[in-house]
Amino acid sequence: MKYFIIAGERSGDLHASNLIKELKKADSSADIACWGGDYMEASGARLLRHYKEYSIMGFIEVVLSLRKLSQLFKACHKDILVFKPDVLVLVDFSGFNLRVAKFAKEHQLKVFYYISPKIWAWNQSRALKIKLLVDRMFVIMPFEEEFYKRYDYKVDYVGNPLKDAISEFRQNPDFRDKNNLAKNPVIAILPGSRRQEVKAMLDTMLKIVPFFPGYRFVIAGVSNLPAEFYEKFRRENLVEVVYDQTYDLLSNSIAALVTSGTATLETALFKVPQVVVYRASTITYLIVKALIKVKYISLVNLIADKEVVRELIQGNFNEQNLKTELKKILDGQHRENQLNDYKNLENILGEKGASAKTAALMIKYLK
Repeated sequence: MKYFIIAGERSGDLHASNLIKELKKADSSADIACWGGDYMEASGARLLRHYKEYSIMGFIEVVLSLRKLSQLFKACHKDILVFKPDVLVLVDFSGFNLRVAKFAKEHQLKVFYYISPKIWAWNQSRALKIKLLVDRMFVIMPFEEEFYKRYDYKVDYVGNPLKDAISEFRQNPDFRDKNNLAKNPVIAILPGSRRQEVKAMLDTMLKIVPFFPGYRFVIAGVSNLPAEFYEKFRRENLVEVVYDQTYDLLSNSIAALVTSGTATLETALFKVPQVVVYRASTITYLIVKALIKVKYISLVNLIADKEVVRELIQGNFNEQNLKTELKKILDGQHRENQLNDYKNLENILGEKGASAKTAALMIKYLK
């Protein structure tokens, strides 16, 4: 069968790549084209366009890029029609993917969605739109199945694919030597993978470095951003940068400062105490604040349905608060409490195997 898969950022690229591997195992005739990233291409899909060309975040940024986005949608539509897939598989990235889903249904194409848009957080009525446009939804959060039931829409809960990705990871024993890291305890800095969010987070994250002289701060860089983007921080703040080695970094860290997103859950599954931060443009923040329907922004707290990790958002994300919260998780009761809550979180998520289960269900539904 022919699969056209679209992912729009780094975590979606990772999860889509594991899905591609499982589809190829279960369907020997699988022919897969994609708009996505390096992981998907390495897993055997034909990469038609890289997500760094079309991954835009923030209301203002999207408005300023409307002309470019219009051209990209046309290009995507053309690629889909030329490829003639048996199914269009959308991975998270709702702003882009739901528009593509509408186009697909207008052309009588079957649409599957893997990793639901976070519609339970804001604008929940989009569930009705998804019900109209998406033939099958495969969700990865335990509470999402119940959420969609409220809209009389049956979805498949497949477990969380991070369990697959982390279980397949093999730690590099030479990580410290390779990256010239001293024996000092390491604090990881995970600022995100998009230019806008890294730019918004990293300056404040690094302001606290001088207050922790006994520790080595290391930035998790990503190769889809230019190296010079990070190197100025290395020079100015006496920190190290490692590229595309986030799991090795977490394996060697005693604490982390993490931009809200998938990385918060990854950090928890590596059992690294963390402080979660987020900052958007003022207009974006005010719009989201007016619409948001959940108590927390981090996946860790959302899944646990309680404050496991401290969230510093917008104005609360400042040097003093960050310094205070990091001190709390370096030792003492706050650290122990967080580590204990991580164990409960793992139990909630269940066993690994989300990618294989999703691939098997997709093929079953297509047949």
